[in-house]
Amino acid sequence: MGARQWALLAATIVSIIYGLTFTVAKDVMPAYIAPYGFIVYRVGGCVVLFWIARLFVRQRSVAASDFPRIIAAAFFGVALNMLTFFKGLSLTTPVSAAVLMVATPVIVLLLSAIIIREKIIGIKAVGILLGLAGTAYLILYGKPTGNASNAVLGNLLVFINAVSYGLYLILVKKLMDKYNAFVFVPWIYTFGFLMVLPFGWAEAAEVQWNTMPQIIIADVIFVVVFSTFLTYLLNLLSMRELQPTTVAVFIYLQPVFASLFAIFRGSDTITVEKMIAAAMIFTGVYLVTMKGKAVRTANES
Repeated sequence: MGARQWALLAATIVSIIYGLTFTVAKDVMPAYIAPYGFIVYRVGGCVVLFWIARLFVRQRSVAASDFPRIIAAAFFGVALNMLTFFKGLSLTTPVSAAVLMVATPVIVLLLSAIIIREKIIGIKAVGILLGLAGTAYLILYGKPTGNASNAVLGNLLVFINAVSYGLYLILVKKLMDKYNAFVFVPWIYTFGFLMVLPFGWAEAAEVQWNTMPQIIIADVIFVVVFSTFLTYLLNLLSMRELQPTTVAVFIYLQPVFASLFAIFRGSDTITVEKMIAAAMIFTGVYLVTMKGKAVRTANES
């Protein structure tokens, strides 16, 4: 398996984990941990994990000139990204939140064309639009799961999260070209932790760990270790070989995996509409990734 195939596999695994996270995190919030308090534990735990991993990397330290980009990446990729996502998820349904994340590839497409002058090949645009159409179809005809206390505000916050993540993907691309991921990611999470701490410190202090069910504690560990630490590394691995727009289009898979997990847990059902939407989404991802491969091969010859 070549480097590009490993990158595509990593991006797919990230989508699967994120698809699970929508439901897992919803089980935790807000019944056991308030959204911003959860973020403090999530980011704080990853700060520890990333700095431990940094001990095993001998590459040189980050240049002072790159810290402004790192701080910006921390704001868009950690602070604003997580604050809006977790608060939004606590107000809307898991599937609705997953579906709204599909705005990210379109946003990345536009920002990449403007900021890094990435060429948008016709078939790539078709793939992105087909995936978007599939998710729109899922919104209109797919049955959402869970309860939403304020769906309008929740969906708005999730959309802001999508914009923030789109900016982050573009900002971090240059860092990936220059450094080993374990060199700069600890700094991104350290700055991100300092940014989210004022918002979530009070909520984090209120958590009653001694009365929390073990399954909920397991959910928290899953979010910290798998949904944050592991997915962050896999995303960076995929971005070494793929363009930001290609990485972003895998977000289209998240509503599919979120729905499958909800069905597995008995809170949703398989319908013809969902099968049609899934087919459209997977076809869109296929068109984007296959065209990227063709272009790459042509450039190398």
